[in-house]
Amino acid sequence: MIRLIFVALFVVLFLIIGIPVLGIEWLIGKVSKKTMDYSSLRLVQWAFNMIIKLAGIELTVIGEENISEGPVLYIGNHRSYFDIVITYARCKNLTGYIAKKEMLSIPLLRTWMKRLYCLFLDRENPKEGLKTILQAIDYVKHGISICIFPEGTRNKGEELSLLPFHNGSFKIAEKTGCPIIPMSLNNTCDIFEGHFPFIKKTHVILEYGKPIYPKELDKDEKKRIGEYCSNIISETIHKNQALV
Repeated sequence: MIRLIFVALFVVLFLIIGIPVLGIEWLIGKVSKKTMDYSSLRLVQWAFNMIIKLAGIELTVIGEENISEGPVLYIGNHRSYFDIVITYARCKNLTGYIAKKEMLSIPLLRTWMKRLYCLFLDRENPKEGLKTILQAIDYVKHGISICIFPEGTRNKGEELSLLPFHNGSFKIAEKTGCPIIPMSLNNTCDIFEGHFPFIKKTHVILEYGKPIYPKELDKDEKKRIGEYCSNIISETIHKNQALV
């Protein structure tokens, strides 16, 4: 329970202290938007790295050299709220995450998320969902990476299981030509969700797979791109389970 208290206190303090910081960042943005963007990115990454330490997460990272310099579409399996904390803390460049629209109801957090190019997906409204994907495509064209969890929600099933990947998630790469970077996460559910409300010291494996270019796939693979990418992540998490 002590880990949960420390993490919760840190998050609350960061959000409160972040109020004047957001104002300073806004002023910086008036002079240089790029400086503001990267300043905000590094501040949030610092906070996420602190959360990782407070939660007692031992992280093993594999394949980080597979991430190209330009914008990419990150995709990954999703079993924990900590998936976002762990992966965002390692983004080298500006990256917007696609989150559920319910996150808009959380004051201050939504402000930071918008500042960091996060987008909010209405899963019940296909028309609004399309607008979100189109905005993500525009971000990639302007050099901003996007991260999406193609399962569409947290998988509450067995460890090593995956929910079906939604093909629509991959339109961002198909329409921009950017590489898809698979992120395979092992053991994140054991940090918190597996024994709610306790946070447990946990060894997590994060592996970045080799880039996938939709234009290089054959016709059948393009048609089943969600299944194609899901199979890659499934093979990786099964392989890496031996390392946990």
